[in-house]
Parts: sequence; C-alpha cells; structure tokens
Amino acid sequence: MFTLHRTLAAPALIAGALLSTSALAAGQITFVSQGGAWQEAQTAVILNPAAKMLDIRINQDSVPDAWPMIKTQGETGKPIWDVVDTPTANCLRGGQAGLIEKLDFSKIPNAAAMPDAYKTPYSVAYEFYSSVLAFNTKTYAATQPKSWADFWDVKKFPGRRALRNHPLATLEAALMADGVAPDKLYPLDVDRAFKKLEEIKPNITVWWTSGGQSAQLLNDGEVDMIMAWNGRVSAIMKEGAKVGFTYDQGVLQSTHLCVLKNAPNLDNAHRFINAAISPELQAGIPSKIDYGPGNPEAFKTGKIPEAMVATLPSAPVNASKQALMAYDWWTSPAGEAAEKRWLGFMQK
Repeated sequence: MFTLHRTLAAPALIAGALLSTSALAAGQITFVSQGGAWQEAQTAVILNPAAKMLDIRINQDSVPDAWPMIKTQGETGKPIWDVVDTPTANCLRGGQAGLIEKLDFSKIPNAAAMPDAYKTPYSVAYEFYSSVLAFNTKTYAATQPKSWADFWDVKKFPGRRALRNHPLATLEAALMADGVAPDKLYPLDVDRAFKKLEEIKPNITVWWTSGGQSAQLLNDGEVDMIMAWNGRVSAIMKEGAKVGFTYDQGVLQSTHLCVLKNAPNLDNAHRFINAAISPELQAGIPSKIDYGPGNPEAFKTGKIPEAMVATLPSAPVNASKQALMAYDWWTSPAGEAAEKRWLGFMQK
C-alpha cells in the first residue's frame, strides 16, 4: 500500500489522504512544492495517484521559495528532500552549482515525447503559467488591447497601468512592445528593453509584487491594464469580474521537477518524476487549477474538455502565440546582470 504524509501543517485534503493509507510502502520520497491551492491540487491529481501507482510513501513539505533550502541542504551533502517543484531557474542554478542532480532520462521515459525546450539536464517541465496582458473590459469595451505595443500606446489606450516589479517577463514584454518577435527575443537586448521601459514608466500606477496584488488591482478597478499571471486573472473572471486577457505575446513560464544532489531516495525520485509527468496524471491538473500541463501529451489523452483546453497556457494553440521563457539565459551572467540592473531602474 501507499501512504502520503505532509511534514508541515496539512490541509484537510492531505490529512484525509494520510488517515486513509497505510505505512507499509515499498519506499518513499520527500516532495517539496510551494503550498497553497497549487499543492492541494497536485496532491489530488498527481501525488496521491503516483503514490498508489508506485507503491511508495510520499512525504510532503512546502516552502514559498525553495532556493535557500536547496542551497543549505545541497551544501551539507546530506539533503533530506528528494524532488522539488520549483521555478525552472532554481533547477538550472542549482545544477550549475552542484546542488541538483543531473537527471537520468533513461529512467524517465515519459519525458521522451516532450519538446527539448521543456527539459534541461537537471529538470523537466511540470506545469505552465503565463504572464499575460489583462485588461478591464468596460474601460476597453470598443477596442481591446491585443499586444504589448498596445500596452505602451497610452494615446490609443488611455488608462491606469501596472507591471510586475521584477525583470522576468517584464523585459520580454518591453522588447515585444518595441517590435521584437516572440521567437526572436533571446539573448535579450537588455539596453533596448530598459530604454523601452523608461518610456512607459511615468504611466505605471503600480509596480506589483505578488500575484494576489495584481488580481486585486484589476478586480477593484484600480488599474485598467496590467501584466498578470493568467491563473490569477481567470480566477477573478470566474467570480464575475469584468476583465479579460490575451495569450497573444504572453510569456510562457514554468516550474520544473528536479532532484537534490545526493538525494536519499534517488531511484524512487526518478520513478516519481516519470509518473508525475505521465500524460494521464498531467491531464488532471486543469481540473483542479488553471495551470497548463507540463507534458503536451496530456492534451492527447481526451481527458481535458475542449472548452478547457482553449483556456490553458500550454495548449498548443496558445503556446504558439507566446514567447517561451529562456531560463538558461536568465541564469547566465547576462541574466543575473539584468536582475541587478532592475534594482537600479526601480530606484530612479
């Protein structure tokens, strides 16, 4: 039998799973994610089914930002975590620093059909979300903005605007506003991006710092146009907010699964990753939360209703309209320099 246990405070969903299972499993892993609604969703559609499929115990932990713990545990050489669901840049940065294992893809056959761009030597895509252009449909009832050039066009589209206080996706949006095609962004022309941001900066009412804040700004009508994460926008749309968004020129972003160097349960970690990215389990993600499957093969299972497919960031039609974030660039010296430059830009 399988068991699932959470090492931090467990919501009722996870606690119920724990009470209904046995401790007599063939092995175990410790899995780490970001908590909240996302971890509850994956517990239902990924972790519980994978534990049963593999006959292992899945212990859970959660932390909003895994990077400090990845560093701390990796540097000891005796980590207690196995598999981490974390922003892709953390997997790459950790791999380059010797803190993350190189994956043995011969043990992860479900990764074979995934696009090469969805994999790194240290990780594989787990779920996708997008930074999109969202807007108030009452403010722009006649003509809706459809591009970042429209966001920058304060004469044709007057109104209050907001951007994220972070360079990731924001620099990409600035370059697309300046005419760079989504598939020609990298390596980013950082000088050009910041020059374009200087143009719009006087018209930015709020530089938001959390997904919840971005949704609230739009929902309350404090801004008319905003860069936001698609799931945050769709959530308030379901609650009746008069807002919309477009995947045109969105920035497709991801979290990946990676394994800590010297993980105590390395074999089971690979087995778990293979199960977690299987098309069948991946197809369950949208039923619980508005994230896109990391494995595009999930869209071929027939388990995701067509109407839902059209709303998901990683659906093939929507993905084709967007820029796929190049995390290898963001973890390069050039990317790290761009992040440092952002701090100076915001302080001006």
